[in-house]
Amino acid sequence: MSSHRSLARNRDFTALWIGATVSELGTRVTTFALPLVAYALSGSALWAAAAEAAYLVGMVAMLLPAGVLADRRHRRRLMRLSFGAGALLHASLVGAGLAGRLTLAHLLAVAVASGLVAGLFVPAESSAIRTVVDRDELPTALSQQQARQHVASLLGGPLGGALYGVARWAPFAADAVSHVLGWVLLGRIRTDLSPEGRPGDPGRPLRDLGEGLRFLWAHRFLRIVLCWSPAANLAVNALFFVALLRLVEAGFPAWQIGLAETATGAFGVLGALAAPLLIDRVATGALVVVVAWSFVPLAVPLALWNHPWSLALAASVGMFLNPAGNAALGSYRLAITPPALVGRMQATMQTVSMATIPVAPALAGALLTLVGGRDAVLALAALTGVVALVPTLSRSVRAVPRPAEWTPLTTPDRSPAHAA
Repeated sequence: MSSHRSLARNRDFTALWIGATVSELGTRVTTFALPLVAYALSGSALWAAAAEAAYLVGMVAMLLPAGVLADRRHRRRLMRLSFGAGALLHASLVGAGLAGRLTLAHLLAVAVASGLVAGLFVPAESSAIRTVVDRDELPTALSQQQARQHVASLLGGPLGGALYGVARWAPFAADAVSHVLGWVLLGRIRTDLSPEGRPGDPGRPLRDLGEGLRFLWAHRFLRIVLCWSPAANLAVNALFFVALLRLVEAGFPAWQIGLAETATGAFGVLGALAAPLLIDRVATGALVVVVAWSFVPLAVPLALWNHPWSLALAASVGMFLNPAGNAALGSYRLAITPPALVGRMQATMQTVSMATIPVAPALAGALLTLVGGRDAVLALAALTGVVALVPTLSRSVRAVPRPAEWTPLTTPDRSPAHAA
């Protein structure tokens, strides 16, 4: 039976995936609307940017403690707590909007708090997937997770804009409903999602966190990925942010830039659909290396041709390959991590990986100002190539085979942590 068919018959995974998909779509609607509402309330672009930043700060701040909780508490309860709290937070904005009392302070407070509860969900979901899905189904499961993210990204902006046109509070109402639906669907999971092994001592969270960090650093493959992923995020995000700023400076209409982003999202969805086939046929290490280098040649049209369709071409090709790389890398990480450490591993990886993303716009803006558009693109393409050398030169990354051959490599005495 194919992994797609077996996952389709896995009722717990289906409930988890649909619940998370509905909620993520609601979240994308809200994150699109947050800066619009903040600007309408304040008239300040600074406060508009602060509203979106507040959500990201809250999420990143919660990831590490959420990883400890995911390894020590019942995962379904944590996920439902996240969805329930998210529904209440956004319902408070709806109530304030209907009463005509929505304020900037209220909006920012909810942005931070909703980021915190979103951060609570992420490690718990990873641990739950590791429990409800067989290891040989992990690549397909994580490919479907990538598809969910790209679909939500593709639809969230247009839906958020349409709802904002109805009323300022309407996007938050949709998000509150999406969290309620997610909460209901998570209740249908029947697999025991309680933590493996002994529950942690509630008075020793730092010890628990340190245990996860020691595991990550002792494992050569995970250590390489921990160092490479934030650098890759910085380089690639800065590269495409420069390309976007050049289009704005050149005066291209917003609808053309929006179509380029829509094409990127559509290719991300197609890439997520193709990801299981790519992961199954290409060695995981080779796939990671190819994805790491994929954005370097794509920078050439960005440097030579400042046009929305140049951005669409480069970003679409990169986004087509990216889901396979992310899903392969993520599923291998889950496969080689003991179940009792999955929450902390995933939380640490995502915290470190996301830490450089807020720096990318600043780097892009500085390079654009100092050296100009074409040279800024070329400089960031060179940086992306340097960063790509990290997995390329790492034997522990290159040696990872296809998923069908993972089993002998992930036993304790043959882990890549102990390989050459």
